[in-house]
Amino acid sequence: MSTLESSPQDPETANADSAGIPDSRRITRGLLIASGTVLVVALALAGFFIRARPGTHVGAAFQPLPESARAPQTVRLKGMTAAVEARAIMAPLISGQQVGTLTITKLIPSGTRVKQGDLLVEFDRQAQLRDTIDKQAQSDDENEKVLEEQAREAAARAKDETEIKQAEDSLAKAKLEMEKVELLSRIDAEKAQEDLDEAQATLAQLKETFDLKRKAAQASIRILEIQRDRTRETMLHSQANSALMEIHAPIDGIVVFNTIWKQGNMGEVQEGDQVRPGVPFMQVVDPAIMEVRVPVNQEDLLDLKIGQKARVHLDAYSELVFPGQLESIDPMGTAGDFSSKLRKFSATFSIQGHDPRLMPDLSAAVDIDPAGAAGQGSGSK
Repeated sequence: MSTLESSPQDPETANADSAGIPDSRRITRGLLIASGTVLVVALALAGFFIRARPGTHVGAAFQPLPESARAPQTVRLKGMTAAVEARAIMAPLISGQQVGTLTITKLIPSGTRVKQGDLLVEFDRQAQLRDTIDKQAQSDDENEKVLEEQAREAAARAKDETEIKQAEDSLAKAKLEMEKVELLSRIDAEKAQEDLDEAQATLAQLKETFDLKRKAAQASIRILEIQRDRTRETMLHSQANSALMEIHAPIDGIVVFNTIWKQGNMGEVQEGDQVRPGVPFMQVVDPAIMEVRVPVNQEDLLDLKIGQKARVHLDAYSELVFPGQLESIDPMGTAGDFSSKLRKFSATFSIQGHDPRLMPDLSAAVDIDPAGAAGQGSGSK
């Protein structure tokens, strides 16, 4: 017979049982958090599927506006101002000479208003003046040679004509002697015949050499004349080059300097600078008629129409706003900056009104109303 003996509870076992109570609470709390998370995810998925169903209206705030109720979008384009009438001023091209650079000795300030014919710039002309003087002296000397040769030829011609006249007289005398040959002895008759033959040969030879001498003399004179004329043409070129050293205004307008490459850097010309021939370093523009040239993306091209009104803002003068109008769009586009599939077109807007600050090559913004409403400007007129 076995006897079950109950023993008093161990203190360590009692402590373990008492510690198990908080563990059950922790498990219950975790289950509640997991259930809440699942519920939130289910609600989110339900909302997504409801919005994705066609014809389901979640709320008035998410309904898209109809096309007619949308406000028209203003198209803004960026470009540069330019003068409709302008004349480029280039450093003169010197004819007949190889000139590296030209030195500016006098220059009108940029922004000066000029009239047609006013002096704009003057280059150093000492080389052209020196060349003109040298060629003038050389031309005069060669002209003297031509005159001397002509005088020499005139004297030679007179001498040859005198010899021909003497030969003709001798021939006539020999013919007279032959008329009385029957009265002469045989020896005198043969002598008279020899004199006649000699006179005829001498006259024929003089006439033949006379023409050859004249042709040779004319050729010599012509050579000297060609040399003289060539020197004279060089002198005239030097005079023309000297005149080109002064450039005058072709039209009424305002002087604007171009930025060019000079002496190792980019900048505007000044007095004393050296400019290569043919370089356009200045322009005279008429500020009364200005325009803006802007590049247009093909996406914005559909919103543009010829005659459409616009507003032109100058970035440098934010308070200036001019009315504008679309005048032309280039029919041929160029490849875009970021994709060859997108084309870029050039458009020109005329500017109405005038202000002294409105100058070429200013950055400008053009705001276009797709509805075609006329732009309101505040520029000075």
